[in-house]
Amino acid sequence: MIVGEEPLADAWMPGVRCIRAETDGGQLGGGAPRVVWLTLGADPRTISVCSAAQRLIQENRPCHLVWDPLTGELAQLLPIVRAGCTLGTPENIEYAPDKLPHRRPGVNREGRLCVQIGVLGSPREPFTSYQMLGLGEILAWLDSWQVPRRWPAGAPAPFRAATRARSRAHWALGGHFGASQVPECESIGPGGIDIDQIATADMPVRELPLTEPALAGAVPIRLGPRTPHQIQAAPSLSAAGV
Repeated sequence: MIVGEEPLADAWMPGVRCIRAETDGGQLGGGAPRVVWLTLGADPRTISVCSAAQRLIQENRPCHLVWDPLTGELAQLLPIVRAGCTLGTPENIEYAPDKLPHRRPGVNREGRLCVQIGVLGSPREPFTSYQMLGLGEILAWLDSWQVPRRWPAGAPAPFRAATRARSRAHWALGGHFGASQVPECESIGPGGIDIDQIATADMPVRELPLTEPALAGAVPIRLGPRTPHQIQAAPSLSAAGV
């Protein structure tokens, strides 16, 4: 059971549906913060976020977020300040509970954060080929917790590639990882995703209402993807008086 004081309010992602699990992986052990992207072996066109979350909770292996990259639907199962339970368990949510391991690897508790994001998808079809709606919001939340947008182990291996070594040295650096790169795990997901798309994703620009008066000297809003140079050069919202 989840014990101790109630987690901080910002341990829950703003505006995201909460399907709270009754169990978690315990207290985190400290160290560099990290994020693990894993696929749940479920087709987002046929399985809902709610169904996947409930299955993970039922089998006592909740991750922190379940995400549908086609619709942007999200559910949070655990507060970010508690350990998840998904690493080291079978990737496919269709596995029966009696086939699940009874021992959770210690990597679930390593890092001052070890955020586990279960993506509706398969290692055979990298989820970066989808629209990835909601990715900007997820990364902005992780940024607020000071999780660096680096991939120390490089891009995860494609589905049919030979399993690569899972480096403890890379893991200790923190940042972003695929489940296939995590020590003590046998996962093969999320497959050959394009990590550059994740590292450079930005929050969508909100279009101002037509009835809102124009600001004197304001810089026109640029819609669509922006380069890192443009992101650094853009004026802050507070400077624009928003």
